[in-house]
Amino acid sequence: MSWEVTAMDGTGATRGARAVVIGGSIAGTLAARVLSEFYGEVVVVDRDEIMGVAGPRRGAVHSVHAHGLHAAGYLILTELFPGLLEDTRQLAGLTIRDFGGMRWIFDGRPVKPAETGLLSVAGSRPVLENYLRNRVAALPQVRYEQNTDVLSLRTSADRDTVLGVRLRQGDREWDLDADLVVEASGRGSRLPAWLAELGYERPDEERIKIGLAYTTRSFRRRPGTFGPPQAINPVSSPAFPRGAFFGQAITGDCRVSLTGMQGDTPPGDTAQFLDFTKSLPAPDIHEAIVDADPIGEAATFTFPASVWRHYERLTRFPDRLAVLGDAVCSFNPVYGQGMTVIAMQVMKLREHLATHHAPDPVALNRALAETIEDPWLISTSGDLEFPGVATHRPLKTRILNAYLTRLRYAATKDPAATTALMRVNGLVDRPSALWRPGLVAKVLWLSRDLDTSRRETPVPVPA
Repeated sequence: MSWEVTAMDGTGATRGARAVVIGGSIAGTLAARVLSEFYGEVVVVDRDEIMGVAGPRRGAVHSVHAHGLHAAGYLILTELFPGLLEDTRQLAGLTIRDFGGMRWIFDGRPVKPAETGLLSVAGSRPVLENYLRNRVAALPQVRYEQNTDVLSLRTSADRDTVLGVRLRQGDREWDLDADLVVEASGRGSRLPAWLAELGYERPDEERIKIGLAYTTRSFRRRPGTFGPPQAINPVSSPAFPRGAFFGQAITGDCRVSLTGMQGDTPPGDTAQFLDFTKSLPAPDIHEAIVDADPIGEAATFTFPASVWRHYERLTRFPDRLAVLGDAVCSFNPVYGQGMTVIAMQVMKLREHLATHHAPDPVALNRALAETIEDPWLISTSGDLEFPGVATHRPLKTRILNAYLTRLRYAATKDPAATTALMRVNGLVDRPSALWRPGLVAKVLWLSRDLDTSRRETPVPVPA
């Protein structure tokens, strides 16, 4: 599968002979797709064997767990990859659903389903990633260097400009020149250390310690034991701190990812796994798998903290260098924002390259940060509802959380409230859309009988 691409400015001019992308996962692959419009050659470097791999791998062990591409991300990918909708419907392991039509359970209460018209993709991240990677690799401008490590950045003598990278594959080492290097290697990014070695400041890091743990198991269900394919998502909250993501494929097989906060790690043992599902405010998850046959072994993944590296605050940054994806910000995966925010970032990169003859690194970092602000507010506000998350809670966060509690309650009565919530959670609307006067009035009216007196008080943290 391939298609013709040209620079967005319509001239067909490139911004350089070669761009190098560090990391071949979702962020690196989407970055390569956009860079192919502006550079004569794009080389994607990854330390793993990645081509043709549609299962978990060493550099992405978390990919075995439930993943979702939110509505905004889906819209972007359908623009970048024509035919995506038709193709993904044929891929085993992926399901396309109306975002508001899933069964969502917030604060232990199911919300009213809503036909929002916003599609999302749920299921196997390795399958989606492999599909996107094959599409990008088919472009004549793009090639992948697998099983290859990036040892360092190569710079000019004054260290102001990145000239390429130093690579190693087995016993072989070589230099690869580049007119742009994009760091997209994920949470373990070495860029802060590389910057320090070059005499630059490390970025400030903002951390929200959440102590999240996932455990995922797949099951083969007996025919006729459940209804049509669906997704059931009880989202963790202070009142019900255990959560889950249940996704059923057309084949009848299903995948269940259980979540626990602040040290409550869901067990992998089958009997204990089933016991954990009994504690969820969605009894039909337990009913769906209690008589099913486990497929393979359980997998557990821990996520200690959400981290935002504030590159946008740096006033000095090397030319011909960019950084995006989890290398900048890794979100609590419960909110499913990661892949969608990456898609939003690559569109910012595309816009920047279309309007700048040469990338402006400081301006680009600030533009990319704009895509993080709203998702970070959404996810960290949810995390800060948990009393055990020890950090300062700004007044804005406390007000937002109080209102969101009422909005989620209103959504149990009115699908219009569900639609408003899902448009923001799907990153289609900004959080400010929730403050429209008509919606606020409806939420306050529908939540007038909500008892908030039993809500736990956040642990006070010294300033």
